[in-house]
Order: sequence, then structure tokens, then C-alpha cells
Amino acid sequence: MRRAWLLPLFGLVAAVELAGVALDSTVLQWLAKPLLAPVLLAYLWAHRRRVDAVAVGLVAATAGDVALLLPGDTAFLAGMGFFLVTQVAFITAFVRHRRAPAALAWAGYLLAWAGANALLWGMLGPLRVPVLGYSLALCLMAAAAAGVSARVAAGGAFFLVSDLLIGVGAAGIELPGRGLLVMVTYCAALLLITTGWVAATRPAAGPQPPQAGTLLAWPGRTGAS
Repeated sequence: MRRAWLLPLFGLVAAVELAGVALDSTVLQWLAKPLLAPVLLAYLWAHRRRVDAVAVGLVAATAGDVALLLPGDTAFLAGMGFFLVTQVAFITAFVRHRRAPAALAWAGYLLAWAGANALLWGMLGPLRVPVLGYSLALCLMAAAAAGVSARVAAGGAFFLVSDLLIGVGAAGIELPGRGLLVMVTYCAALLLITTGWVAATRPAAGPQPPQAGTLLAWPGRTGAS
């Protein structure tokens, strides 16, 4: 499949997934959700032709998506574990490739982590410690993303919002349209992180060789003695 079709394909898969959430259709969600990260993984491979930490993160996200389609606390914890791998993989990639200082981002996201856990702590029950650990990795990923590019930073922020909404649900707080918002922000996060990563790691164009017929214009090639 030519890579030009991969992003439209992701849009189609995301639309089916969002329809499945909006219609509460388990069939549509099983058809679409497990394909979200793999389509972007194919896009990443088409551009980079090698496995890197972001690719590992997308593989783990696929496993997490499947786990979270299953009912029960065990599946929820398994999904959290897979997405923890995703966050650690993304952090590894982003920290190694940071291009801009992000001190304010680190401070801001850590404050957000502390505040959100303080607010939800009493409502999470046995999920308190797993959520505490996972949310720390999530905030560190979002902070690291801010040092790569604006697009990757936006993806990290959307990922944080998506998982915060999941945490709110785990705490027993139901917001109107929460499930749909979770998936809208998650799809945006994956798309922005993957395409932003491809753009940020694209090799810079080196010096171009002179075109035919221009050698005489180069210094030392003017014909002057």
C-alpha cells in the first residue's frame, strides 16, 4: 500500500471507531480500535524504514487498545500496563531527540500530575497506586514531547487529556460524552505524535550537487588565469 493512502485510511478507521463509541456498538469498536495504532505504525515504517522507540510505543498501544476493549479490572490493569510501555518508549525517543528546552513543560506537567492525583485519590480505591505510577509516566511523556516539536507536543497533551478522562471514569465520575471525548483526543494524540515524529526526524537535506552547466560559475572555474 502506498504511504499516501495511510493517513486517509487512519481517518476512516478513526471515524468507524468514533461511530462505534457514539452508537455503543461493540462490533464497530472491535473492528476499528485495534487498527488505529497499526495504521500509523505502517505510516511510520513507510517513512523511516526502521524500528525505533516510537514504533515500539505504537505496538504496545495496540495491545493496550485490545485489552481495554475487554471488561473487568484485570483487563483495565493490563491495558494500563501496555500503555505504560507506550509512555516509556515515547519518553525514550523524545528525550534523545529533544530540540528545544522544555523546563516549563516539565514543571507544569508535574504540577498537573500532583493536582490530578490529589483530587482523584480518594475515589480510585485499589487503582490508586497503579494510576499514580502510570499518570507520572504519562506526564513525563507529555513534557518530553514538548521538546521535540509543536506537533508532537500537542499530541502529548491530547494523550494526557484522553487518559485523564479515563481516570475520571475510573474514579466513578461520569461526564457527558466522556467516552467519545476519550477516543477523539486519543486518535488526535496518536496522529499528531506519529506524523510529528516523522517530520521532526526527517533527515535534513544536504548540500545539493551543482546542476549541469554550472561548474564554470564556481570559484576557480571561471576561466580566469
